[in-house]
Amino acid sequence: MTQQKTILRALAGETLATPPIWMMRQAGRYLPEYKATRAQAGDFLSLCYNSELAAEVTLQPIRRYGFDAAIVFADILLLPQALGADLWFVTGEGPRLSTITTADELAALKPVEAIHDTLNPVYETVKILSRELPQETALIGFAGAPWTVATYMIAGQGTPAQGPAHALKAENRPLFEGIINLLTESTIAYLSRQIDAGAEVIKIFDSWAGSLEGDDFTEFSVKPMARITAALKERHPDVPVIVFARGAGPRFAGMHAATGAACIAIDEGVTAEWAAEHVQKDGCVQGNLASSHMVTGGQTLIDETRRICRAFSKGPHIFNLGHGITPDADPTNVQLMIDTVRSGA
Repeated sequence: MTQQKTILRALAGETLATPPIWMMRQAGRYLPEYKATRAQAGDFLSLCYNSELAAEVTLQPIRRYGFDAAIVFADILLLPQALGADLWFVTGEGPRLSTITTADELAALKPVEAIHDTLNPVYETVKILSRELPQETALIGFAGAPWTVATYMIAGQGTPAQGPAHALKAENRPLFEGIINLLTESTIAYLSRQIDAGAEVIKIFDSWAGSLEGDDFTEFSVKPMARITAALKERHPDVPVIVFARGAGPRFAGMHAATGAACIAIDEGVTAEWAAEHVQKDGCVQGNLASSHMVTGGQTLIDETRRICRAFSKGPHIFNLGHGITPDADPTNVQLMIDTVRSGA
């Protein structure tokens, strides 16, 4: 049955008449059923670490929409927490972390093999999902890419231009490289355990890759993702990897070869037509409808969805947004998008 799952077929390089579809952040704040479950959990981190409730919110968009894949509900900052960083969420403002800006603070973090004690609830969520998802629905595990996670660990929160991370990279490159190396090795261990628990696809999110310039983009976005992908391939040769270097622009070209990934997820910073010519020629692509259409809907949503499907129709394609759906999205627009894709747009 596994090989009949449409996303796995696309990731294996098959061109399908109707592209499989899932949506970044498909389990989340735009859905009333998610809000109810989060209220039951009490707070965001409690929801992430409650395996039964995390599985429930992962299943909610599958029940409502019938997406071709589910992505386990978790957060990219659970990994630095598992390494020993303090993590908390400020309502209306987002995550906060204790900072890692000195060699002593880096040395005080836990070794890679210790992360699983904290992350076991995530693996349990994956196990529940592997039992409860419909047979035709693929299960995606994920992690943040080392650069993106490092930006939060260094600044202690999200920052508009990742300035603190860039500053540390410039001022103390050995320390910065040490943070990246620790995150790379711990991400390999984390994702491998997700696969052991039942994840069939892995997604690596480098949400802030676009702020890296020149050789730094290669050194701190592409190469760490390539190391992770290669290690996972060695341990789990049949599990495909999707990488997402948000903001890469023209640098999306050649990323299949550079990272070893089966699929390159693209944002709306490049057109589907450009990506079909320069990226899809090397393998599967995922994307790239602007998430704003989930708010505005209407004929423009239909037209843009059809345009993207046409542009990618000659090669392997997974339909998705160019980034995560936003909390102000209208759930009826999600259904409209799915209906448009599946109507043979």
